[in-house]
Amino acid sequence: MITLVEPILAERGLELVDVEHRREGRGQVVRLLVDRQGGIDLETLSRLSRELSDLLDGEQPVPGAYTLEVSSPGIHRPLRKPEHFVAYLGKKVRVRCHAPLDGQRNFLGTLVAVTAGGVTLRCDGGVESYIEFANVDKANYEHEFTAADFGKPAVPR
Repeated sequence: MITLVEPILAERGLELVDVEHRREGRGQVVRLLVDRQGGIDLETLSRLSRELSDLLDGEQPVPGAYTLEVSSPGIHRPLRKPEHFVAYLGKKVRVRCHAPLDGQRNFLGTLVAVTAGGVTLRCDGGVESYIEFANVDKANYEHEFTAADFGKPAVPR
């Protein structure tokens, strides 16, 4: 499916951030998370959804009936590629590991370094943990909400 979708996205200056394929209820859902520099608008997502639906219906890359969803990555953007992590240096991220590190599989901390082999997070208490990309099961940007996100003054009245 990725080989069918990525050329169309590239023509439009879009990036395939993630693909999710799962059972939901009695059916299957294929969710494509798409983005571009500066963000993506609803109209573009809607047009893209129709176009990709037509393409995938003809090619049938998924056996059986399924629902196609085309969406932006949202506020808790998945981090899948090294360049995704680089874009969030200095930000808070959540990482779930395949195998435990020091008895722990889930990490939440500030992303302080990205190397060719993995990432370093500064977690609670200033403890730094290095996680190899091969051990990353899932990673997301963890938006830290502020009063400004809700249109409220930052200073209490």
